[in-house]
Amino acid sequence: MSLYEARIIRMSLVYLVLTGALGVLFYLFPTLMTYYRTTHIHLGVIGFFLSMVMGVAYWMMPRPGGLRQERHEAVTFWLLNAGLILRFFAEPAWRYTGAGTFHTATVVSSLLLFGAILTFVNAMFARVQTSDTIRRMREVREAAARTGDEVTARRAPPLS
Repeated sequence: MSLYEARIIRMSLVYLVLTGALGVLFYLFPTLMTYYRTTHIHLGVIGFFLSMVMGVAYWMMPRPGGLRQERHEAVTFWLLNAGLILRFFAEPAWRYTGAGTFHTATVVSSLLLFGAILTFVNAMFARVQTSDTIRRMREVREAAARTGDEVTARRAPPLS
Protein backbone atom coordinates (compact mmCIF):
# COMPACT_ATOMS: atom_id res chain seq x y z
CA MET A 1 0.00 0.00 0.00
CA SER A 2 1.41 3.37 -0.99
CA LEU A 3 1.62 6.42 1.25
CA TYR A 4 -1.38 8.17 -0.32
CA GLU A 5 -3.50 5.02 -0.50
CA ALA A 6 -3.05 4.72 3.26
CA ARG A 7 -3.71 8.42 3.81
CA ILE A 8 -6.93 8.36 1.80
CA ILE A 9 -8.22 5.35 3.75
CA ARG A 10 -7.17 6.78 7.12
CA MET A 11 -8.82 10.12 6.39
CA SER A 12 -12.03 8.31 5.45
CA LEU A 13 -12.03 6.92 8.99
CA VAL A 14 -11.46 10.41 10.41
CA TYR A 15 -14.50 11.61 8.43
CA LEU A 16 -16.54 8.69 9.79
CA VAL A 17 -15.74 9.81 13.34
CA LEU A 18 -16.51 13.47 12.49
CA THR A 19 -19.82 12.44 10.91
CA GLY A 20 -20.77 10.47 14.02
CA ALA A 21 -19.70 13.27 16.37
CA LEU A 22 -21.69 15.82 14.39
CA GLY A 23 -24.71 13.51 14.51
CA VAL A 24 -24.44 13.34 18.32
CA LEU A 25 -24.14 17.14 18.49
CA PHE A 26 -27.40 17.42 16.52
CA TYR A 27 -29.18 15.63 19.37
CA LEU A 28 -27.52 17.77 22.01
CA PHE A 29 -27.94 21.08 20.13
CA PRO A 30 -30.76 20.69 17.57
CA THR A 31 -30.30 24.21 16.19
CA LEU A 32 -26.93 23.13 14.73
CA MET A 33 -28.83 20.98 12.25
CA THR A 34 -30.00 24.13 10.47
CA TYR A 35 -26.46 25.06 9.51
CA TYR A 36 -24.59 21.73 9.45
CA ARG A 37 -27.06 19.25 7.91
CA THR A 38 -25.65 19.40 4.37
CA THR A 39 -22.10 19.47 5.71
CA HIS A 40 -22.91 16.39 7.79
CA ILE A 41 -24.10 14.58 4.65
CA HIS A 42 -20.97 15.59 2.72
CA LEU A 43 -18.70 14.36 5.52
CA GLY A 44 -20.47 10.99 5.56
CA VAL A 45 -21.01 10.38 1.87
CA ILE A 46 -17.93 12.02 0.36
CA GLY A 47 -15.61 12.12 3.36
CA PHE A 48 -16.16 8.59 4.59
CA PHE A 49 -17.79 6.54 1.85
CA LEU A 50 -16.23 8.00 -1.31
CA SER A 51 -12.80 8.34 0.31
CA MET A 52 -12.91 4.71 1.41
CA VAL A 53 -13.95 3.60 -2.09
CA MET A 54 -11.19 5.68 -3.69
CA GLY A 55 -8.49 4.51 -1.28
CA VAL A 56 -9.41 0.85 -1.63
CA ALA A 57 -9.71 1.15 -5.44
CA TYR A 58 -6.27 2.76 -5.72
CA TRP A 59 -4.90 0.01 -3.49
CA MET A 60 -6.62 -3.08 -4.89
CA MET A 61 -7.57 -2.43 -8.53
CA PRO A 62 -5.27 -4.25 -10.95
CA ARG A 63 -2.31 -2.31 -12.32
CA PRO A 64 -1.93 -3.39 -15.94
CA GLY A 65 1.73 -3.53 -16.87
CA GLY A 66 2.78 -2.57 -13.34
CA LEU A 67 1.12 0.85 -13.69
CA ARG A 68 1.99 3.16 -10.77
CA GLN A 69 -0.19 6.22 -10.09
CA GLU A 70 1.33 7.96 -7.09
CA ARG A 71 0.73 11.40 -8.62
CA HIS A 72 -2.97 10.67 -9.18
CA GLU A 73 -3.25 9.35 -5.63
CA ALA A 74 -1.61 12.46 -4.17
CA VAL A 75 -3.72 14.88 -6.24
CA THR A 76 -6.90 13.00 -5.29
CA PHE A 77 -5.93 13.09 -1.61
CA TRP A 78 -5.13 16.81 -1.51
CA LEU A 79 -8.08 18.00 -3.61
CA LEU A 80 -10.56 15.81 -1.76
CA ASN A 81 -9.40 16.84 1.70
CA ALA A 82 -8.96 20.52 0.85
CA GLY A 83 -12.50 20.54 -0.54
CA LEU A 84 -14.00 18.75 2.46
CA ILE A 85 -12.19 20.83 5.07
CA LEU A 86 -13.10 24.07 3.30
CA ARG A 87 -16.72 22.94 3.06
CA PHE A 88 -16.78 21.99 6.76
CA PHE A 89 -16.07 25.60 7.71
CA ALA A 90 -17.47 27.63 4.81
CA GLU A 91 -20.88 26.07 4.22
CA PRO A 92 -22.26 26.44 7.77
CA ALA A 93 -20.85 29.98 7.93
CA TRP A 94 -22.58 30.81 4.65
CA ARG A 95 -25.88 29.32 5.89
CA TYR A 96 -25.57 31.27 9.14
CA THR A 97 -24.47 34.66 7.75
CA GLY A 98 -25.51 34.56 4.11
CA ALA A 99 -22.19 36.27 3.31
CA GLY A 100 -21.04 36.09 -0.29
CA THR A 101 -17.48 35.28 0.73
CA PHE A 102 -18.59 32.08 2.43
CA HIS A 103 -20.77 31.21 -0.55
CA THR A 104 -17.75 31.62 -2.83
CA ALA A 105 -15.69 29.42 -0.53
CA THR A 106 -18.42 26.76 -0.65
CA VAL A 107 -18.39 26.88 -4.46
CA VAL A 108 -14.58 26.56 -4.44
CA SER A 109 -14.89 23.54 -2.14
CA SER A 110 -17.29 21.94 -4.63
CA LEU A 111 -14.82 22.54 -7.45
CA LEU A 112 -12.00 20.98 -5.42
CA LEU A 113 -14.13 17.92 -4.73
CA PHE A 114 -15.07 17.62 -8.39
CA GLY A 115 -11.39 17.90 -9.32
CA ALA A 116 -10.63 14.99 -6.97
CA ILE A 117 -13.40 12.94 -8.58
CA LEU A 118 -12.13 13.68 -12.10
CA THR A 119 -8.57 12.76 -11.09
CA PHE A 120 -9.78 9.47 -9.63
CA VAL A 121 -11.87 8.65 -12.71
CA ASN A 122 -8.90 9.38 -14.97
CA ALA A 123 -6.70 7.04 -12.93
CA MET A 124 -9.28 4.24 -12.91
CA PHE A 125 -9.83 4.46 -16.67
CA ALA A 126 -6.18 3.50 -17.15
CA ARG A 127 -6.61 0.49 -14.86
CA VAL A 128 -9.84 -0.91 -16.23
CA GLN A 129 -8.64 -3.22 -19.00
CA THR A 130 -9.95 -6.41 -20.53
CA SER A 131 -8.21 -9.66 -19.71
CA ASP A 132 -7.19 -9.92 -23.39
CA THR A 133 -5.36 -6.58 -23.23
CA ILE A 134 -3.59 -7.56 -20.03
CA ARG A 135 -2.65 -10.95 -21.52
CA ARG A 136 -1.20 -9.25 -24.66
CA MET A 137 0.82 -6.89 -22.49
CA ARG A 138 2.19 -9.82 -20.47
CA GLU A 139 3.06 -11.79 -23.63
CA VAL A 140 5.00 -8.86 -25.10
CA ARG A 141 6.98 -8.43 -21.89
CA GLU A 142 7.70 -12.15 -21.55
CA ALA A 143 8.81 -12.45 -25.17
CA ALA A 144 11.06 -9.43 -24.80
CA ALA A 145 12.51 -10.80 -21.57
CA ARG A 146 13.36 -14.10 -23.30
CA THR A 147 15.19 -12.30 -26.11
CA GLY A 148 16.84 -9.79 -23.80
CA ASP A 149 15.18 -6.85 -25.58
CA GLU A 150 14.87 -4.31 -22.75
CA VAL A 151 13.29 -1.61 -24.94
CA THR A 152 10.45 -3.88 -26.03
CA ALA A 153 10.09 -5.21 -22.49
CA ARG A 154 9.13 -1.71 -21.35
CA ARG A 155 6.62 -1.33 -24.18
CA ALA A 156 3.27 -3.00 -24.37
CA PRO A 157 0.31 -2.83 -26.71
CA PRO A 158 -1.56 0.44 -26.21
CA LEU A 159 -4.19 0.40 -23.51
CA SER A 160 -7.64 0.39 -25.06
